[in-house]
Amino acid sequence: MLIRLGETEFPLPEAPQVLEIGFGDGRFTAQVARLYPDWRILGVEISAGSVARALKRFRREGITNVRVYHGAAGFALRNLVAPKSLHQVYVNFPDPWPKSKHQENRLLQRNFFRRLSTRLATGGALLLTTDHEEYWKFAQAEGLASGLFEVETPPPPEHHLTTKYALKWKEQGRWFYHAVFRKVSEDPTPWPPLARYPMPHALLSGTLPELKSFEKTVVRFEGGTAVLLEATRTLGPEGGYYFHTHLEEEDLIQDLLLEARPSTHGLYVGVSRFGAPLSTVGVKAAVEWLVGWLEGQGLQVLQRSY
Repeated sequence: MLIRLGETEFPLPEAPQVLEIGFGDGRFTAQVARLYPDWRILGVEISAGSVARALKRFRREGITNVRVYHGAAGFALRNLVAPKSLHQVYVNFPDPWPKSKHQENRLLQRNFFRRLSTRLATGGALLLTTDHEEYWKFAQAEGLASGLFEVETPPPPEHHLTTKYALKWKEQGRWFYHAVFRKVSEDPTPWPPLARYPMPHALLSGTLPELKSFEKTVVRFEGGTAVLLEATRTLGPEGGYYFHTHLEEEDLIQDLLLEARPSTHGLYVGVSRFGAPLSTVGVKAAVEWLVGWLEGQGLQVLQRSY
């Protein structure tokens, strides 16, 4: 966008893009939005209850420069944030997963920093505030090990200590720790958004078998696994089956229903509309396995759409 001053046109600078991961009830987010009304803030939160409370706060306080996403941070960073677009990232009081066997669940690990470097603008930074000293040190080690960030550890800014948990823990006399991870280089590995496909399905001829039981089945594909957990008979005179499927692939976890049911053109096998799942390579792999399994039960494929 250009702005004209007299006879000269100047490029109008874009509003800084800011990401907050785990915004809780949104009070810190709202404070930042008021301090920097020209910022465009994306908040990511895994808790549906927190999303609802934060949205209520933003509407009540007239906050208009915040957008929210209910889901996992890795998926949002990959699919909702353009390369080299982020000015700043806030991570306040993340779950430290203190048990050693659970540390793989921590957000601020080397791979996360590598990927974050592709979304941060030159000189952009992630700001971490936590009450957990061991996690604070762990995150610093992981950020430095990526070779893409320099780390500073100033005292936490006062307004970072106004979150719900910070206020609670202030009363308990806890210590707080802060770190600034500033991008100095960028990971060269491409990290494009997840590929999307038309919803895979197939038409088969034959009669659905009467399933007395169904054993849990793990389908492995490049980048993840699909687990078909159980089969449930549908109600109605025509009959059919739903197959409850748990899908994990890079940066995305989905629970969906595959279905096998009679239709006017043959036996339809594909993805149920329930839950509006994203059609990914993992969904394709699960449908492909189910079609093959039904072929093994004596049905014949009339048409494949995957």
